[in-house]
Amino acid sequence: MSAASVGFEILEQIESLQQTYSRALDSAAMEEWLDCFSREKASYVCIPEENEKRGLPIALMLDDCRERIADRVMFVNKIWVGTFEPYRTTHFVQRLSVEKIAEETYRQVANFSIMISPEMGSSYVLATGRYHDVVAMEQGKAVFREKRAVYDSRILPRYIVYPF
Repeated sequence: MSAASVGFEILEQIESLQQTYSRALDSAAMEEWLDCFSREKASYVCIPEENEKRGLPIALMLDDCRERIADRVMFVNKIWVGTFEPYRTTHFVQRLSVEKIAEETYRQVANFSIMISPEMGSSYVLATGRYHDVVAMEQGKAVFREKRAVYDSRILPRYIVYPF
């Protein structure tokens, strides 16, 4: 089923969810980022394309339940504060497809590119890749059940604090 066969209202809600996700990360609003995920079942994975193709589970970030996603928020907001050079991100996302996979559940694929702007330095491309998402409609709102960022960048900065 193509995006054309998914209703406009659903596409609009999925687009709004992706915009909220990007805006939250670009403004380092980690609690808002957490709110993009389902309270029932959620996972976030950030994995290199090479490992994804080979079926290797080694990921840069692997949060297999909402509690681990919430732990990531706590670490960024409380534990790591002052231990890394602050930086800003700017996400660019291009939806490629949306298909209905179950009642009130959709699969989305989108390209992403993320720019990074360190406080002391020039902006550059942090990462590019594809999002492979499972989006559910819960209580009239679109939320991610699965967010899988498969990045194709070979070299990343020496540390990554914020999710892709």
